[in-house]
Amino acid sequence: MRRTLLTIFSIVAAAGPCMLQAKESDTVNRLDATADLMTAMMNADDKGIPQDLLNKAHCVVAVPGLKKGGFIVGAKYGRGFAFCRKASGTGWSGPAGIRIEGGSFGFQIGASEQDVLLLIMNDAGMKHLLTSKFTLGGEASAAAGPIGREATAQTDAAMHAQILSYSRSRGLFAGVALDGATLRPEEDTNKDLYGTAVTNKDVLMGTTAAPASASKVEALLNKNSLRESK
Repeated sequence: MRRTLLTIFSIVAAAGPCMLQAKESDTVNRLDATADLMTAMMNADDKGIPQDLLNKAHCVVAVPGLKKGGFIVGAKYGRGFAFCRKASGTGWSGPAGIRIEGGSFGFQIGASEQDVLLLIMNDAGMKHLLTSKFTLGGEASAAAGPIGREATAQTDAAMHAQILSYSRSRGLFAGVALDGATLRPEEDTNKDLYGTAVTNKDVLMGTTAAPASASKVEALLNKNSLRESK
């Protein structure tokens, strides 16, 4: 019995570093997928998100591969990252881990996977993003975002919603309503990225230096979403 326990402990100890590496690899892979999603968003031409909305956005949330599925009652689940502009106006924060969960009701069969992008349009929306949990359409007003890279974004939704939501499926972007979806921080993801426990608030307020693995996404945001002059 004692020998068996020692063997089990040895296996667990040996697997520990491998499990840690697997978690870190998954986090980096999701960052790479986020960079790909951002690239597609920036290069979508007249089928993409209006440039003036990108320029006005205070924060961006990207969730590559949001999973949807179910029978009668559907479910949504995805893991991604949030980025906010630095108060100094010198760029964007590092990535903060975020999880999106929620349900939808209605007759539906099967499953699908979509990329989701959220634009946080004002200070009120950003305050929600810094909390431990909030619900789209509940605590935070949300609307399906308008499409058209060069189109004017002065719609009622764009002017009044705290958060604008988009999805991408089969390479095409569309405004999508995500009412009822809940967003919350992913502390394990932050620990993988920064090597220590940091809060989303610390990251998104720009007090935590971005990891090297986020350089591609950071460069894309800095290049393609300039702060609009007031």
